[in-house]
Amino acid sequence: MSGVAPAAPPGQQSTTAATPARRWRLALFLVPLLAFGVLAVLLGRGLSLNPREVPSPFVGKPAPAFALPRLDDPGRIVTQEAFRGRTWVLNVWASWCGPCREEHPLWVDFARRSRVPVVGLNYKDQRAQAQPWLRQLGDPYAMSLFDGDGKVAIDWGVYGVPETFVIDRQGIVRFKHVGPVTPAVMREKIEPLLKAIDG
Repeated sequence: MSGVAPAAPPGQQSTTAATPARRWRLALFLVPLLAFGVLAVLLGRGLSLNPREVPSPFVGKPAPAFALPRLDDPGRIVTQEAFRGRTWVLNVWASWCGPCREEHPLWVDFARRSRVPVVGLNYKDQRAQAQPWLRQLGDPYAMSLFDGDGKVAIDWGVYGVPETFVIDRQGIVRFKHVGPVTPAVMREKIEPLLKAIDG
């Protein structure tokens, strides 16, 4: 009797030869499945986030400096120092902006009820369009600053209009909202924050 193991019958592979092949096929199946699972989790997490609540690198930090002319008086330059020691709201708007028109009645109402000044930042607009827009819809702003080239808005991290910021008495940005302010945002976020930091 010879010491050589008998050959496997035709059409059959030995168990030792089949195991690596099975493992390879299993890996080819599992790797894409695991990758899909990870992507599904990340997508689900992303969809659960509110795009209006964009984390801003300025929240908790001093408001960026600016020197801009008033919309109604090009010869009068205003800097952030004009608001030092006061809590104030900066609302970025433009006459060509549809969502700005949506939120505008809320700011008109807010200005009637609140002692906190709302400062407008008129973004990439034309004075000839912006001033009649305010006359027609009401002017809730303590003043509007004219940012015709949008450079100051860039310094504030603005990438669309409208956007809204709350700045405290120390000149620290406390809140940022992207997109039109809704009654819920005004009621649940902006007004409680203003009450907490301004009394």
